[in-house]
Amino acid sequence: LLFTVSNLCGKCRPRDTDLLQPSLNFLYWSLHQTTPCSQQRAVAVLLSNVSLLELLQKVLECTWLQSPPPSEAAYLSPEDALLCSGWLLVASLLLCQHRYNTEVHQTISLDLTEVLKAVIFRKKKPVLLLVSILQFLRAVLQQNFSSSLLVIIGQKTAQDARQPQPSSLQDAALHPLAMQQVFPLVVSLQNLLVHKDLLLSPAVVAFLETLVEYLYVKNQDVALHVASQPWHRFLLFTLLNGGQKSFLQPEVLRLMTLFLRYQSSNIISQKEISQILQEAAEASLAELPEATSRALHLFLCQV
Repeated sequence: LLFTVSNLCGKCRPRDTDLLQPSLNFLYWSLHQTTPCSQQRAVAVLLSNVSLLELLQKVLECTWLQSPPPSEAAYLSPEDALLCSGWLLVASLLLCQHRYNTEVHQTISLDLTEVLKAVIFRKKKPVLLLVSILQFLRAVLQQNFSSSLLVIIGQKTAQDARQPQPSSLQDAALHPLAMQQVFPLVVSLQNLLVHKDLLLSPAVVAFLETLVEYLYVKNQDVALHVASQPWHRFLLFTLLNGGQKSFLQPEVLRLMTLFLRYQSSNIISQKEISQILQEAAEASLAELPEATSRALHLFLCQV
């Protein structure tokens, strides 16, 4: 069935949303709702289908080629739903291909600048689409832009710089990211967190964790500079506005852990650490949601 559906997808066009959207969802769940052995076979079937991979590239490119609908961001059109399925499926293929070192018969080429612009300049993109793109970007960062499935285009190499400046030297260290992309991206992530969306916030925090970790490996100074931006403290005040035991929100705990890990003492102080410990001591740990318990565990380990 997986083989048949993937072949069917390969014969479609990106505008065949009624057929493609449930088909891509089936392929996505075929990768996730299965045993590791079956998952390895499933990813091999999908990555051997050249027509499917070519179609997926065309679907993803529609993210910045099509005009945003005049409706509100909460509305998910059939075209947007297809984009969500495409981004999530490709993110899963990247992770599975890396895990099993599966042979790739056709690469997917994407312009990193366009992908980042889709997050930085959102233009009323639906929340689920932003989450899907962040999942993809996180998978790419986790693999250090080295996936054999993905080809990043549209970025200059360090050798392209005629007169190396400090910024170009930093760009060379962060390649294929550029300094002029990192800070607008971080600001955009902060703005997304301010909305306190239950679906979006965990995805944003997870991506921010991966981004800072990537930057730290590439250039510690840049990573520490990003992690210690004063705007982060205002962000925390915004997230903590209202609600009893507000420190025990999973996203807040994960952000606090991130700032502790990268020694951002101007963002989180001993006072905040003490408040979290006090709230944890007064809480009924058995009644905490799983996400909160996991985030609290990571925070305490970091402390």
